[in-house]
Amino acid sequence: MAPEKPTLYLLDNFHPEVIKYCEENFTAILPGTPEHANWRQDARFLLVRSSRLTAEDIQSCPKLIAIGKQGVGIEKIDAVACSKQGIEIFNTPGVNARAVAEMVLSLTMAVAREVGRINTRQTQGVLVPKETCSGLILSQKTVGIIGMGNIGKIVAQIFRGAFDAEVVAYDPFLPLDAWSDISHTRLSSIPDLLKVSDVVTIHVPLTENTRNMISLSEFQIMKRNAILINAARGGIVNESDLEIALRERLIFGAGLDCHEEEPPSKERYEKLWELGVVSTPHVGAATEQTQIETGTTAARRVLEFYQTQAQS
Repeated sequence: MAPEKPTLYLLDNFHPEVIKYCEENFTAILPGTPEHANWRQDARFLLVRSSRLTAEDIQSCPKLIAIGKQGVGIEKIDAVACSKQGIEIFNTPGVNARAVAEMVLSLTMAVAREVGRINTRQTQGVLVPKETCSGLILSQKTVGIIGMGNIGKIVAQIFRGAFDAEVVAYDPFLPLDAWSDISHTRLSSIPDLLKVSDVVTIHVPLTENTRNMISLSEFQIMKRNAILINAARGGIVNESDLEIALRERLIFGAGLDCHEEEPPSKERYEKLWELGVVSTPHVGAATEQTQIETGTTAARRVLEFYQTQAQS
């Protein structure tokens, strides 16, 4: 007789391959089914992708013991409330690193060659003679990486390989021998990194310490032909100060995959877009392969937790 499957409530829509994995390994309760309405009262295991789980949500789940979270960020889940109730959170660090790193490359190239500004003008019906365009060459430039985790490391490898770039990096938490296999210079402060970087790319979580990490005072330090990329979290870059920096030409341009408002609206971001900001709606991990891998990994971690609990 086959062992009874654990019941898993899926709070969001997932790739069909992820749902297939869940249905093979769990009794999967999908959104829209009658049973799903009772997830707060009944769920022991949840799988989430983008849903927000507040402290009130957590407190209303008396049976909940584990949450699988597709992706790295857990800022939409009240981790303090989960900790108080002994609820485990299983996210998927590292699984989406390659996809996000490639997005950083895409944004950087688009900013460097003014794709955002040119595309905006053309879609408005404006003829753009090539003589009016003047982008940047990235070969042998310096890329500054804030945050030396899984994504930052792949970004370093990509820029070394594609552009023979000099790599400088800042991370106060990793040991000094981190990235021993990548030629780079470890700097001791963000200002030191900003002063020397032609491309600055951010790979840290949004915390009270990192909120508004890049504001007007930081833009004033940067090179006038520097490019800023944020594919981490909205709120790390002060968007009002970014607009000032671009208007005053303190930096060359910026690429944002993450915004304070997501998805970004024309009402809020039109001024930045007119200034040439290349903006995408947090799609760094939005490839089919990555969606399958991250969703399946989150579900598998919940299953492994269940199996460990069952054996103890």
